[in-house]
Amino acid sequence: MATEPLATTALGDAAARQLANATKTVPQMASITPRWLVHCLQWVPVEAGIYRRNRVRDDSSVTVDCSARDERGLPETFVDYDEHPREYLLSAVHTVLDVHTRVSDLYSSPYSQIGEQLRLTIETIKERQESELINNAEYGLLSNVAPSMRIPTRKGAPTPDDLDELITRVWKEPAFFLAHPAAIAAFGRECTFRGVPPPTATLFGSPFLTWRGLPLVPSNKVPVVDGKTSIILLRTGEAKQGVVGLYQPNLPGEQSMGLSVRFMGINKKAIASYLVSLYCSLAVLTDDALGVLHDVAVDRYHDYD
Repeated sequence: MATEPLATTALGDAAARQLANATKTVPQMASITPRWLVHCLQWVPVEAGIYRRNRVRDDSSVTVDCSARDERGLPETFVDYDEHPREYLLSAVHTVLDVHTRVSDLYSSPYSQIGEQLRLTIETIKERQESELINNAEYGLLSNVAPSMRIPTRKGAPTPDDLDELITRVWKEPAFFLAHPAAIAAFGRECTFRGVPPPTATLFGSPFLTWRGLPLVPSNKVPVVDGKTSIILLRTGEAKQGVVGLYQPNLPGEQSMGLSVRFMGINKKAIASYLVSLYCSLAVLTDDALGVLHDVAVDRYHDYD
């Protein structure tokens, strides 16, 4: 037997919401990450889009003498330069953002449609920038590690011994490790299993695991393939002959370092277009500024008694 609906004695929620203003968020995008690598690098302006890395051809040919208490002749020497230094050309990440003027005119309160469209587009471009800094076949970190600076793990999982071995390769003032979050978690498990849990340090307002005082900086752009990945260790800065980021300064429509937004006009369909461009690259000044631990397994777990 059907029941009759109860008679309402007060205004209901559905009708009341028609007079209420909803508090709205800006558009959220799960792919946005902190992009710590960009923050941790030293960035060098490249005014003409070309960065030439000069090196000494053969530093062993430079001779010196420890002065003795006699009149022997002093050695004569000079430092020869590489006649064909490597040149880095800035790489470009481009896209054209289209926004219908009707949409931006009518639906821009409380948030600007153009502003939010540009914000999310720029976030996507910056995510691609970090990926290229790590994986680009020409200038990315993983493609520019010297053979002598590549070492495998001993047993697959990243152990304290493995990271210590990596530090012996990049021992001249190393700055930080860079690894996928899964690799950092795997290292944490190995440390805990051995009874030496890694300490933490606060950088940029966030906690980081550390080893031997060096932070393990996470980036989901370091590839993980079939349960294996790499852990990178680098020294940074021109003064330390390390790894440096490169960018183009003074761009038309510059919004931030190497990033510009330029209005391209409105077409006959009333669609406004904006060119969003980011110019960057990366240079490894000396071979011993960059090392990598490869064949890092991230799927090993322990049973704790």
